[in-house]
Amino acid sequence: MSNVGQTYVESQRGVTPETYSVVSARNRLYAITSGDTTTAGTQIGVVANFNPSEGRTIEPVRGIGMGDKVMELVPGMTDPMSITITRTAQYLSMIMQVFGYTGGVDGLVRSLRHHKYPFDLRQELLIGALAMDFTQQGSTFTQDGGINDPTGGNLAIDQSGASIPLKAIVTWYEACWMSDWSVSYASDTALVQEDCTINVTDIVAEQLLPYDETNASIAATDLFNPVAVSAFISQGE
Repeated sequence: MSNVGQTYVESQRGVTPETYSVVSARNRLYAITSGDTTTAGTQIGVVANFNPSEGRTIEPVRGIGMGDKVMELVPGMTDPMSITITRTAQYLSMIMQVFGYTGGVDGLVRSLRHHKYPFDLRQELLIGALAMDFTQQGSTFTQDGGINDPTGGNLAIDQSGASIPLKAIVTWYEACWMSDWSVSYASDTALVQEDCTINVTDIVAEQLLPYDETNASIAATDLFNPVAVSAFISQGE
């Protein structure tokens, strides 16, 4: 019954300026919405804020008799990524429906305690023609966001059958859970917005290519530029 992505506001797309700098209008978010029978996902419309953040503790290693000197910095375990989202509430499209739960007009889900399964999100940061290399080739995806042949961050965009020189930096947020949700109805403000915080289990560029040190297909150069490695690690003891 869900009408997510089918309203006039969510189905219409405008134009964005061609710049070298990242603009928020080129950031597209996709999820498997309530009632969606495909795995391509539906673009999450009317999002006012999308703020992913993560952190980890860096522990200094010191030694007795070495003076006031740090021998090494050891990264601790990375905390789960947290994403805060603010979205305009719609009668036929509440935020829980966007993330796959049968709430609102679709079903009975009204609380976080009703969430039994995690969900995935896909982010596509479109790169305009001004900033991209026109000679690069990539896989195509349809105008509604359904990927035909995903290849991570090397995606060419094909709309209405024409080859348009656009690409996207694709990020998958896997096994997500909503950790908090709130909505405010105020007498002096007509617009109603929903806020939620999402915790992410894993972040990858491609669903079929996880980051694994035992994966022979991922070389060290895929994760870091060897030229940029600090001279500190070659000093030894």
